[in-house]
Amino acid sequence: MSSSIPKPGSKVLVAMSGGVDSSAAAAILIEQGYEVVGCFMRLGSPGETIDELMEFDTAGVSCDPSKVKIGHQGCCSVGDAADAREVAAKLGIPLYVCNFKKDFGKIIDYFVDEYAKGRTPNPCVRCNDWLKFGKLHEYAHQIGAEFIASGHYARIDRSGDEPRLLRGLDDDKDQSYVLYGAPKDRLAEMLLPIGEFATKAEVRAIAEKYDLPVFDKPDSQEICFVPDNDYAGLVERRRPELRIKGKIVDIHGEQLGEHEGQHKFTIGQRRGIGVAVGKPIYVIDKNAETNIVTVGSNDDLMASSCIAHEANWLIDEAQLSDWYPVLAQHRYNADPVPAKIRLIDRIDTDTPSGRPGCFECVFDEPQRAVTPGQAIAIYDLQSPEIVIGGGWIERID
Repeated sequence: MSSSIPKPGSKVLVAMSGGVDSSAAAAILIEQGYEVVGCFMRLGSPGETIDELMEFDTAGVSCDPSKVKIGHQGCCSVGDAADAREVAAKLGIPLYVCNFKKDFGKIIDYFVDEYAKGRTPNPCVRCNDWLKFGKLHEYAHQIGAEFIASGHYARIDRSGDEPRLLRGLDDDKDQSYVLYGAPKDRLAEMLLPIGEFATKAEVRAIAEKYDLPVFDKPDSQEICFVPDNDYAGLVERRRPELRIKGKIVDIHGEQLGEHEGQHKFTIGQRRGIGVAVGKPIYVIDKNAETNIVTVGSNDDLMASSCIAHEANWLIDEAQLSDWYPVLAQHRYNADPVPAKIRLIDRIDTDTPSGRPGCFECVFDEPQRAVTPGQAIAIYDLQSPEIVIGGGWIERID
């Protein structure tokens, strides 16, 4: 695939989820003169009947997309496939369906395994790393596409010697946090047209302008393979041995009650803990080995630093050999805050991504509910819109 500056006429593979953002992205690229090909990622989410509705050839390309019918709603569901097909037909572009069901199974396995280990996973970041900017790039190469595009609210800056990943202009919708793991050498192949818009309303207006049937479609708020939001139920179906009674204790180790599995809790949780002490309490820790959940006050949730592994850097790592001032975002809905990072001389090879790098992050001010298993994205302190990398939180210090 080419790493040059995109030019009209270049072939672009657009990851079309059936939502308004990716649909508008395809329309924008057509308007800009690109040769656009749509691609719907068949993931095999629970409840779908796409096996009965689509015929696939050996390459995983849909042979008869007209057979797709409306099903349950949710990211990459059968209903979304139908929406993507209608949008592609409206725009007059081909739509391929990539069969990533087997690969997506790895993401569900990762999700379950992380809860079993007492961590809180982020499957959307993994999906972007492994599929949307992993397997999908490989498929784009196979069909001769020079670039791959998606409907993420982020930007690629090509004004310098090397492309840089930037925050989207819409602060409320910015998705650069979930893209920090994109390999540096693939930034040149990425197009993110939606990130150039300051509001969601502008994106919907683009979709309405082209009379796309999804212009007013609600945003998906759920994990695509947990459409009923019962993540604990999914975990238990995969790992029934995790449903076992354990202790709920305070910070002094005094038992306050019982629970039915540490996987049912997340750091920072307040509701549904199952014990009352006359004041607000929060989950501040959980131990998968002992099946003990620890609760405490909001102050007990504050963390000064963390260790992250599976690091991915979009800048020269040599700059990080000593303490380096940055902005750090430790969860999707958090704001980037001043911090400093440095590389740790430790090599981890037994990780889901295979990335070996580790780093330490010290926050200027203690942060609430920094959670093992979540991603931490790192931004440039002087130019806060620039993503410089990130990793996965391993432990809190």
